[in-house]
Amino acid sequence: MNRKGLSALVCALTGMTFSMLASCSDDLDVQQSYPFTVETMPVPTRIVKGETVEIRCELKREGRFSDARYTVRYFQPDGEGTLRMDDGMVLLPNDRYPLDREVFRLYYTSECEDQQSIDIYFEDNSEPAQLFQLTFSFNSEDADMDDDGNGDSGDDGAPLVVPPIDTAAVLLPADTLIRKPICL
Repeated sequence: MNRKGLSALVCALTGMTFSMLASCSDDLDVQQSYPFTVETMPVPTRIVKGETVEIRCELKREGRFSDARYTVRYFQPDGEGTLRMDDGMVLLPNDRYPLDREVFRLYYTSECEDQQSIDIYFEDNSEPAQLFQLTFSFNSEDADMDDDGNGDSGDDGAPLVVPPIDTAAVLLPADTLIRKPICL
């Protein structure tokens, strides 16, 4: 190889090295937010005043981030009742409470004879926050009886799962994440 060819090769390699070093960043791109859902066992849909139903829940996380924190809150658009955690803590509507475990139970107690529904919201501490909603509807035993005294609503007791309503959060599968080169 002649001297001009070697000089051109050294210049090209030097230029490529500088461009690679200039495009690298010392910042690591660590994923701090993973999608999650909350699964429940079937829940009775018929309830009378004073009766309590158990809602068995399990938080299912698609990934693990050590600083991830979750909260629970609820809203009751129809009827009257109370919701409490399995440790006995009574939840107030629209107040956030920390969720310190992934398997837990909620207890809803009816305080009226009308049709009732509750929306339960689970939220994480990521930016932007991800929100997962469960909706449960309960019919009074007396309110839905037909002329024969039968009250078959055809409902299987499964909660209505509402997809995440935080449209600012775009969740991508792990294989579509943007990967940046890491320079050492």
